[in-house]
Order: sequence, then structure tokens, then C-alpha cells
Amino acid sequence: MTQQNECQPINIVREEGIVVHFSQNIGKKVLILTEAFPFMFIGEIISVVDDIVEMKVQTTSIPALEGKTWFVHIDTIEVFYIETENGVPIPELKE
Repeated sequence: MTQQNECQPINIVREEGIVVHFSQNIGKKVLILTEAFPFMFIGEIISVVDDIVEMKVQTTSIPALEGKTWFVHIDTIEVFYIETENGVPIPELKE
């Protein structure tokens, strides 16, 4: 049985926080940078299952991969920004 005062490793707390944040923003536009190919995604968050984000990709660094559904593991995300009503909009990155 886990008590609320029990310390958790920081990576578990970080991962739980990111999963909750993505879950609360399903349907919104997101920009994700990863260290692995294809490195950049811009698209809509479709769902979050465990620690995997499902997204409909609008723009990547590889145009042939656009318009597809991608599953991105939370641990592979280096940087992300989720567009909100009060924040700066993610620009359209077309030619």
C-alpha cells in the first residue's frame, strides 16, 4: 500500500505529470521534438494510452510522413508545446 507522503523517484513523477498534461489536452495542437527520427511532429493529440501519445501528424521534417497517425512514447519527447486558447499559436510550417 502506497502512502501519499512516500517519496517517488523523480522520473516517475515527471512521466505521470506529462501523461496527465497530454490527457487534459486531447484534441489540441501540439509541437513535439524528439532526439530520434523524424525529430519533429506538429499535429493534433488524438489520445493518450498509458505513456503513449497518439497524434494525427500535420507537419514533420519528412513531408512523406505527414497526414499519418503516429504513436510517440512519452520518454522519447525532449521538448513539447501544446497550443491553448491563451498561448502563442503554433505556426503553419508549409513551404
